[in-house]
Amino acid sequence: MNNTLLICMQRDTEAVSVAMTPSSCPESEGSERVSINVSGLRFETQRKTLARYPGTLLGDARKRTRFFDESRGEYFFDRNRTCFDAILYYYQSGGRLRRPVNVPVEIFLEEIKFYEIDESVVEGFIADEGLVRDEEQPMPANDFKRQLWLLFEYPDSSNAARAIAVVSVMVILISIAVFCLETLPEFRAEQDVFSYAHLAPNATHDGDQDPAWYTDPFFALETLCIAWFSFELLSRFFACPSKSAFFKDIMNAIDVVAIMPYFVALALELAEQGASAQQATPLAVLRVVRLVRVFRIFKLSRHSKGLQILGRTLHASMRELGLLIFFLLLGVVLFSSAVFFAEAEETESDFTSIPASFWWAVVTMTTVGYGDMSPVTIGGKIVGSMCAVAGVLTIALPVPVIVANFNYFYHKENDEEDHTQYTHVTCGQPAAPLVDENSKGGSKVSLIKSVCSDEDDFTSSTYFNFSLEEYTGKLTDV
Repeated sequence: MNNTLLICMQRDTEAVSVAMTPSSCPESEGSERVSINVSGLRFETQRKTLARYPGTLLGDARKRTRFFDESRGEYFFDRNRTCFDAILYYYQSGGRLRRPVNVPVEIFLEEIKFYEIDESVVEGFIADEGLVRDEEQPMPANDFKRQLWLLFEYPDSSNAARAIAVVSVMVILISIAVFCLETLPEFRAEQDVFSYAHLAPNATHDGDQDPAWYTDPFFALETLCIAWFSFELLSRFFACPSKSAFFKDIMNAIDVVAIMPYFVALALELAEQGASAQQATPLAVLRVVRLVRVFRIFKLSRHSKGLQILGRTLHASMRELGLLIFFLLLGVVLFSSAVFFAEAEETESDFTSIPASFWWAVVTMTTVGYGDMSPVTIGGKIVGSMCAVAGVLTIALPVPVIVANFNYFYHKENDEEDHTQYTHVTCGQPAAPLVDENSKGGSKVSLIKSVCSDEDDFTSSTYFNFSLEEYTGKLTDV
């Protein structure tokens, strides 16, 4: 009887041991190597390599358990295979994240988001790529201000906002047309916008003569345009959610610069009416003030997606543009010095000094070639040939990076317009309940039906799985 009791206790102990080490837990198999299958391409690595970053999907044994395929004894991920080379290298190299050259940036960002790479590493990757993370735009708390802010700041928010955007574009075009047409000789000869701007400093005029500057049709159109610009700027300033952020926005700075020349010139003209001719404003000052009006053309970037993409591309390519300017400066100094000494013995040479040769070097390196300055000696022609070839190479080197940034922002803008949403579906395995890190941001843990049940058990079981994330317009997410 004692032997029978001992056998029963041994069987009970074995049953408890089996219950504590379920077959669904791959970490209990005792192997130090882990097999990972990514869309049919198998990878092998060690558990301690993945354990270097326990906060990631592959580094956390509980998180990756739901992707374990018991029949094959491996983890299966229906993800991008090319990107996984870089993901695995991140664990093997101790934190180096490098994007494959043949993988678009937006696809690689989706993959590192799926594998839950540390946020600081992702921020560093975005900075290395020269990209700008989109920040959530705050909205005014007041309902009236919110509607007014949407009306002037977001043209796609309503039909009224689109109508206001069309009116703004028309007013900008009219203002630019007035700025250009008033410089035509037939209009300028009849009457300047400012009646006494063309007078010499020692000239006099009849004080009883009625000023004609406010009756000029160009001045009337300019006044109407400035009235609309001022109304638009004040409305946005009144409804903006943050006054400090409003002044930091470059677009608002352009709006201020666009309307300031009118008021400055108007104040100068009114001051001249009560001043003597000797105190008249110099003509150069008026010309500079009126020249600033040309910056109104940049107001179109608020309503033009193409100009916005161009601005983002230039902002993301500042490092490459800086290198381009630096290389051009080196070439200009080098070749202008060389052509000056090569042409030093030529009496009729145009290269009288090294600074005078800068213009020739810039024109030659940028392949413009005006022809106003050209070497005549054999040595000067050799230097000119080398300068032209070096200029082509210098300009061509950073161009691929700038083009890649433009393609990124262009496709990103198109993806935002095509906002069709897809859901990435992955067959889950039973896993211990765990708190999803994404649930802190408001996403909910989903209960899904697992179809990966045993053949003998036809009843589908419900398991906790990762939250379903929605991606926008990416075919790789399907």
